[in-house]
Amino acid sequence: MCTGKCARCVGLSLITLSLVCIVANALLLVPNGETSWTNTNQLSLQVWLMGGFIGGGLMVLCPGIAAVRAGGKGCCGAGCCGNRCRMLRSVFSSAFGVLGAIYCLSVSGAGLRNGPRCLMNGKWDYHFQDTAGAYLLNGTLWDRCEAPPRVVPWNVTLFSLLVAASCLEIVLCGIQLVNATIGVFCGDCRKKQDATH
Repeated sequence: MCTGKCARCVGLSLITLSLVCIVANALLLVPNGETSWTNTNQLSLQVWLMGGFIGGGLMVLCPGIAAVRAGGKGCCGAGCCGNRCRMLRSVFSSAFGVLGAIYCLSVSGAGLRNGPRCLMNGKWDYHFQDTAGAYLLNGTLWDRCEAPPRVVPWNVTLFSLLVAASCLEIVLCGIQLVNATIGVFCGDCRKKQDATH
């Protein structure tokens, strides 16, 4: 596959994943879809760190757009020696995207391990933190959280989605890093008429 076509395909995938991360992080701010639980004492720290919005979202959206642009006709012309400027920009953007995806992965992983902050026996706390993630396999513990309602499955689902999306983002940014580096040195193998589309 040519470096330009590969960059475009990877870029579109990264844009989609970054939007998924942004939406997932936004949903974490409203447990069970209710806006009445947005107090800083009622949501976990990992929700407020915005790993999905900042890391897996905006920091990956930039390399996604850069990769799509690198897949088009570049500022250096078309053909085998074209598009090197945008490919070079995509190299740096992809490295930036890897950092963002790692941030999202680490925050989301910590969110899964610690569990949500919830009300149990009249006390707001991280009641599953000492289980080291074992609560994930024991659904009977989930109902012990009195408020927000159904916060455990809500957090588990969304943080798991963020973990999966950020892992894919790391892989795709890594692929684009290699692809763009090849594109910088070798150019784009597409024919001149293909590069204009």
